[in-house]
Amino acid sequence: MARQDRLIELLRPVVEGLGYLFWGIEYLAQGRRSVLRVFIDKEEGITVEDCEAVSRQVSAVMDVEDPISGEYTLEVSSPGWDRPLFEESHYKAYVGSVIEVRLQTPFNGRRKYKGTLTAVENSEVVMRVDDEEFTFPLEVIDKANIVPQY
Repeated sequence: MARQDRLIELLRPVVEGLGYLFWGIEYLAQGRRSVLRVFIDKEEGITVEDCEAVSRQVSAVMDVEDPISGEYTLEVSSPGWDRPLFEESHYKAYVGSVIEVRLQTPFNGRRKYKGTLTAVENSEVVMRVDDEEFTFPLEVIDKANIVPQY
């Protein structure tokens, strides 16, 4: 099982057990400066106290289970306005929004695309970028975020 999957399996029940929506995680392995970000949400928004409560519980579980060897920094936060999209359900909830995606490998010479999310079908994301439509399988997307419209 990949580390990311193991962390999700370990942390989702902790977050949900505290009454929050588990939005997703980012694990950035950078030697001695590794970072584990846990994104949580709830209908009325996330406060600093919410982040502290989840951080305490996640830290306790991480100490016992020890799924990451070496040092890392734990960050717990709301997904924010430019929320990352991790799961197919996230993409479906934001059809019609402007998103930015970064692909794992270049497509047509580019890795980054910014446009309107027009559909999500069969684990594929459909985007309109300028006047062109692109379809990307979810598994080739390295990172995706909502682009806030003010």
